[in-house]
Amino acid sequence: MKVKKIHIIAGLLIIGAISMIVMASGDLSTYSNFEVAAATDGEVKIVGQLSKDKEMYYNPVEDPNYFSFYMKDDKGIEGKVVLFSERPQDFELSEQIVATGKMKEDGVFYASSILMKCPSKYKDEEIYIKSEQSASL
Repeated sequence: MKVKKIHIIAGLLIIGAISMIVMASGDLSTYSNFEVAAATDGEVKIVGQLSKDKEMYYNPVEDPNYFSFYMKDDKGIEGKVVLFSERPQDFELSEQIVATGKMKEDGVFYASSILMKCPSKYKDEEIYIKSEQSASL
């Protein structure tokens, strides 16, 4: 039985497609909450809303790459989040926040990045902020 070139090429394309799907699935994580983040060693994504009645701390003179705030997750648990980046413009107007990062022993969630869903007059906007120190988290 003779194998044709077209069969070899088709087989390689199928193998390539499967490997791309497997690599892409590594980032298809589900959303967590503060309780799960505290019990997990790895990086998780927490979706929630900004706690507007709690302090947001940003002092660009002291440290322009330190911003902390509080947010409530989907279970209503409130937690402190630290992002090693500048404070995003109009942060307090965000409708929803997705913080990606790790919970440390001090009970603070250190975000390597945040994604904000902001209201807009014409369409929903999503703003992605990456931490300056995300590699060290």
